Amino acid sequence: MSNKYHIITFGCQMNEHDSENIGGMLEDMGYENCDDKDNANIVILNTCSIREHADERFYGKLGQLKKKRLGDPNYVVAVCGCMMQQEHIVKNMKKKFPWVDIIFGTHNIEEFPRLLQTCMEKRSKVKEILSDRDLVPERLPSSRLYKYKSFVNITYGCNNFCTYCIVPYTRGREKSRSIDSVISEVKFLVADGVKEITYLGQNVNSFEDPDGRDFTDLIYETNKIEGLERIRFMTSHPKDLSDRLIKAYADCDKLCNYIHLPVQSGSTEVLKRMNRKYDRDRYLGIVRKIKEMVPDITISTDIIVGFPGETEENFSDTLDMIKEVKYDSAFTFLYSIRKGTPAGEYDDQIPEKIKHERFDRLLNDINKITADKNREYVGRIEKVLVEGISKNNKSKLVGRTEGFKLVSFFGEANLIGEIISVRIINANTFSLEGEML
Repeated sequence: MSNKYHIITFGCQMNEHDSENIGGMLEDMGYENCDDKDNANIVILNTCSIREHADERFYGKLGQLKKKRLGDPNYVVAVCGCMMQQEHIVKNMKKKFPWVDIIFGTHNIEEFPRLLQTCMEKRSKVKEILSDRDLVPERLPSSRLYKYKSFVNITYGCNNFCTYCIVPYTRGREKSRSIDSVISEVKFLVADGVKEITYLGQNVNSFEDPDGRDFTDLIYETNKIEGLERIRFMTSHPKDLSDRLIKAYADCDKLCNYIHLPVQSGSTEVLKRMNRKYDRDRYLGIVRKIKEMVPDITISTDIIVGFPGETEENFSDTLDMIKEVKYDSAFTFLYSIRKGTPAGEYDDQIPEKIKHERFDRLLNDINKITADKNREYVGRIEKVLVEGISKNNKSKLVGRTEGFKLVSFFGEANLIGEIISVRIINANTFSLEGEML
């Protein structure tokens, strides 16, 4: 029986792509992907530190592996990712989960084959955590979830130091790849059947390659690649969103009419305490420029509810913001203390009851706006990249519009990976329904 691996991923697209790289390295070593952790020879948990819920889920999943690990000496459990970059968590891991075989962080993923080999040959526990990395890893092998679309990392780390965020401490200082290496990777992916790429970075807008070329230069260069049909990127920080990048939406036909533009709060006072480096008026000015350049663009965002010191007036500013911008969707989060961040030390933490009450009000308003925006699509014809079979109805396919709207429709599985025309016939709060043309 061949060796099999199973990866459990928590967190953002960066973590998802890291897991794809880990899978690629394991497959180069002769391992086969396995959907069942109990039938695998090695299980890797790729962790996230951004939110408390991800921490809790991780510990729950890890605990489920103990019996299998202790009962099978050939069963290997590895833990990696952002949580492992925090010293107090690693100490807790060694104390409460001493049976874990391999612990490594975010700065040495490319070393995983060596760590695994050391663990298996010496039958010993392996821990290797680096505080940062000097060089950006290039072209790691990847086991992609989709044949026809792919993530491409262009920056690693973050220099923004938002007061609520642990990322600069777990991912390190920001480093950019060269445009030439990125373009080379995209061309390789396109030759392998990829039609859509998503550029990833904690802040893609601040990308600057060694020759001084910026993110907008990368977009224009990517738009020239034959065979590539769609370009996406995330996450985009408002403070670095240039007029030139906004113009690229009009100039570059492959750049999707969609932007994820985290606002976090609609209150200038709260934004200042978050160290976001823009205020309410500047953010709204950016949104106006984007909509003037691309009237049919879809906009999503991130919003934190209950940041320390948030008053009812501050929260009302956020409610007003979502009504003014009319976001197509929003990722909403209750603020949770991250040890080691400035906001975690603030003495004006918001009581959980108030946070949850505000969260419910926010969701109610956002869902109404999302439903209204989706209803505007009924009767339109949209180009949809078919992603797979619907989980809710096996006779239906699902895919994404250029504006990242999820659409379900009846169709055959041989259409997966194709971009087809779909007429929208019905709208739900979180998705659309259509019919193929």
